[in-house]
Amino acid sequence: MAFGIIILAAGSSSRLGQSKQLIKVGDKTLLEKTTHAAIDSGAHPIIVVLGNEASAHNVIIETLPVTVVINEKWSNGMGSSLKAGLQRLLEDHPNTEAVIVTVCDQPYLTADHLKKLIIAYTNTSSEIVASHYNNTKGVPALFSKSLFQKLFELEDEEGARKIIRQYGGSSALVPFEKGEIDIDTPDDLNYLANNKD
Repeated sequence: MAFGIIILAAGSSSRLGQSKQLIKVGDKTLLEKTTHAAIDSGAHPIIVVLGNEASAHNVIIETLPVTVVINEKWSNGMGSSLKAGLQRLLEDHPNTEAVIVTVCDQPYLTADHLKKLIIAYTNTSSEIVASHYNNTKGVPALFSKSLFQKLFELEDEEGARKIIRQYGGSSALVPFEKGEIDIDTPDDLNYLANNKD
């Protein structure tokens, strides 16, 4: 079965005050780290959706085996970028069985966690396999092709979490240690800098 990954990395990081995609975690930027995790998971294809400062962000992943989609309407919201990525994925790989939707600002994301989402999907009949952290169901989350149309129906400003909530009763969950840690504000960045382990 073919499992794709869409990495949403189009936003402007307005609350952070600098590009979160270019924040260094160890020797890699957040965008590189997330993209390498996706590649190492064995999933294919991998779609990276860029928008704000697309040229600067594309430079750091242009040699990697991924497809970059530039969403000119990125400012409309995350749903806009998700739909742009899914459209390209299905144009290139119409037989994709399921897709993992993830973001680029979870510094503790690993290839192993992405693999666990795929394993949980193949072992259950769930239409959604969501990550579970901090009493929350969230991304990265895997969506069966049976829900692709629902993803396309999202409003531009809505994210995948809306679908996770709607179909929560039929979703499988995979624990994601430290999944609640993301980089949205300067305080988040300070926390990460002071809690390297």
